[in-house]
Amino acid sequence: MALDRMALKRGWTVSGPQTEPVAVAHDAAPAVTASAGAEPPRRRGSLGPVGLVLAGCVSVQFGAALAVSLMPRAGAIGVVTLRLVVAAVVMLVVCRPKLRGHSRSDWGTVVAFGIAMGGMNLLFYQAAARIPLGIAVTFEVLGPLALSVFASRRLVNVLWAGLALCGVFLLGGAGDGLGGLNLAGVGFAVAAGACWATYIIFSARTGRRFPQADGLALAMVVAAVLCLPLGIATAGPKLIDPVTLGLGAAVAIMSSVLPYTLELVALRRLPASTFAVMMSLEPAVAALSGFLVLSQDLAWSEVLAITLVIAASMGAVRTQVGRKKDPAVALHE
Repeated sequence: MALDRMALKRGWTVSGPQTEPVAVAHDAAPAVTASAGAEPPRRRGSLGPVGLVLAGCVSVQFGAALAVSLMPRAGAIGVVTLRLVVAAVVMLVVCRPKLRGHSRSDWGTVVAFGIAMGGMNLLFYQAAARIPLGIAVTFEVLGPLALSVFASRRLVNVLWAGLALCGVFLLGGAGDGLGGLNLAGVGFAVAAGACWATYIIFSARTGRRFPQADGLALAMVVAAVLCLPLGIATAGPKLIDPVTLGLGAAVAIMSSVLPYTLELVALRRLPASTFAVMMSLEPAVAALSGFLVLSQDLAWSEVLAITLVIAASMGAVRTQVGRKKDPAVALHE
């Protein structure tokens, strides 16, 4: 939010039997592993990679806002299909993954990764079509947050879980309560969060089995192939409309290709813990993009709720990162 965005939507720690990778999740994109023990970044250059991560975060969420504005033309499933297909083509051209030399278990892992990726995108876009973008991302974040809390055996994570639940309670109490939101949209966002947690698990496994971003590229193809029949069935010829196709390509670039590139460069100089915490800011960026691009206003209680969930995400990430001195980093529309 490997965790991907082409690096993962956000930052979460996934416990493992020996090494604990820092899972950094996001909408969908490559999985790259930075080995533990890498030389720490120099302080003087820290501002550069921080700016790259922020740019990637902004690109992802404004890409999502563009996707929502495109939905009247092609529908939520059509937009997801365009995004995944274009991103898969770009990934194949750039990565040129090797198809030989992989075991049946390797292929099973990458297929499961692709299914989780496709499900996460389909469900999230269905949610974004029904409820404000910032709120959709906030509910979605609960999936990786729950994974991070459950994977940890430290009592302090109960505090972070409670803080997140307070945020959800506030969202439920805002306006007319959850009844004031589209319940189907809320359900889709929560389900997308569950897929996101699954995505994080299989992203890390894929990163260990495939070199560089090969696994991510192959998983992207799996997700695109799964979504393509649904997109054709729901949008049909709208998918090849020049304007729709162009905007869909823009969504793919903004939500997958560009963020992945920026984060990949940043992670060479930025500590994993800093990256993970910064990715926890995505609900706030999503709310901002929804306000600026889609004119989606939020009540003060909704803003406070999003802030609480962000705080819980940061706390859970920092708690997990602090357990290991040399964590491995698994990299996110």
